[in-house]
Amino acid sequence: MPKLVDPEQRRREVAEAIFRIVRRDGLEHASLRAVAAEAGLAIGSVRHYFDGQADLMIFAMRYFAERAGLRIREAAGRLKIPDPDAPAAEHVATLELLLAETLPLDDRRREEAVVWLAFVTAARTNPDLRPYARELHDDLAGMLDKLLAAADRLGALRAGLDLAAERSRLHALLDGLTMHAVLQPDRITPSELATALRLHMIDIAAVPPETPPLA
Repeated sequence: MPKLVDPEQRRREVAEAIFRIVRRDGLEHASLRAVAAEAGLAIGSVRHYFDGQADLMIFAMRYFAERAGLRIREAAGRLKIPDPDAPAAEHVATLELLLAETLPLDDRRREEAVVWLAFVTAARTNPDLRPYARELHDDLAGMLDKLLAAADRLGALRAGLDLAAERSRLHALLDGLTMHAVLQPDRITPSELATALRLHMIDIAAVPPETPPLA
């Protein structure tokens, strides 16, 4: 009896092959033929699941966004969320932990950051990918809006902050740190990333964080 193949699972496996190529060789090397070889498939099999290179890249970028979002939600679910009436320092610490999930502080997040930068850079000149790059940007912005609003309600942030401006500033900080860590991996350490985030937290928090930086 022929082995049944879950089409969606096979598409995700092909996307994972793209991510490996991106991390090792760059997105420009992720041709249909190279992706098929990386996934251990015949090129005809890849064409069976994707209508050409553009469809393949669009799926990979959408799957990447889905996978990254799931990782962050799972990380949030593992956190011990303080009671609303807990001291402000506890809420500040929780906010910092959630924000740190977007930084390449370990191998998994570093590999994710490499793929993120490759896709959003390619989207600048690839109109097929541009809507999904905007979606990635908007998803992070929306998450930051929610986190900052919640922290403000709980008294964790310095009084009088312009939350919209702070979200833009924080978004730029996280993206910039991630970009530097990807482009200069031998010069920007996880400890330096964590310290930069800590300094920002000190600037916006109602009370300074009490724990050491995260890396």
